[in-house]
Amino acid sequence: MIRILANDGIDAVGKQLLEAAGFTVDTQNIPQDQLPEALKNYDAITVRSATKVRKDLIDAVPNLKLIGRGGVGMDNIDVEYAKSKGLAVVNTPAASSPSVGELVFAHLFTGIRFLHDSNRKMPVEGGTKFNDLKKAYAKGIELKGKKIGIIGFGRIGRETAKIALGLGMEVLAFDLYDVPAELELNLTGGINVKVPVTKASLEQVLTESDFISLHIPFTEKPVLGAEEFAKVKKGVGIVNCSRGGTIDEPALIEALNSGQVAFAGLDVFDNEPTPLQDILTHPKISLTPHIGAATNEAQERIGVELANLIIDFFKK
Repeated sequence: MIRILANDGIDAVGKQLLEAAGFTVDTQNIPQDQLPEALKNYDAITVRSATKVRKDLIDAVPNLKLIGRGGVGMDNIDVEYAKSKGLAVVNTPAASSPSVGELVFAHLFTGIRFLHDSNRKMPVEGGTKFNDLKKAYAKGIELKGKKIGIIGFGRIGRETAKIALGLGMEVLAFDLYDVPAELELNLTGGINVKVPVTKASLEQVLTESDFISLHIPFTEKPVLGAEEFAKVKKGVGIVNCSRGGTIDEPALIEALNSGQVAFAGLDVFDNEPTPLQDILTHPKISLTPHIGAATNEAQERIGVELANLIIDFFKK
């Protein structure tokens, strides 16, 4: 019987699919240092972002046949090494795209209407300084008609672009690979509309965008650092729901303090799970704790897609 360890959990529907196919699925979390011994009893492991599957763990469990990643990025797995050892490595890149795209706009709406700051101050000052706060937050702006630069135009970048286009924004898309000339919006009532997208250079995204959203994998060097912040349109809003390390956080704080960047929305951080205190307490930063894919709908899609990938692999 095939045994699977879902070490970071799996949606109940995905678990049911695997069990219906005759697999045994264990969902208890085993600490990282105990995995080399525990995994000797399993044929496959599924992880999210918490569990690491590195070279030393792969070497310790030659019986393992498959590593499944529930989600997009696989920087917590030594993918190429695993494949060189004959392991299958699968992930679910499409399942979380709508949820992450919506979180980007949760941060954008928060930033343009100062919700992150007003939600901190209203409970403390709302009863005594209501009119002062009303005046302080009176200069919000609208997203309609503005330009959003999207760095990384894969599945999540495109889903983010669709929401932007639906709001009447102009999309400037930068990617190292192909950028489509248009995207199809699926509206209610079965209506499909094709809307144009502008393929842009990174320089254009930096200098022309009213808002910038990152949708790229982990990089050794930040994509947005002091040099890039010096080029951006003054008063830009920055959102990062991709990976920590893609923004130079000290440089971001300087840009926020100078007014070069108006606000930032961060779902990912350099030092997870202990982000910099200056990031956590900055009045111009909207914060979420790496929850881009953490919706009920996304988790079900991830569980179902992952289960089907595992079933297909072992049935073959």
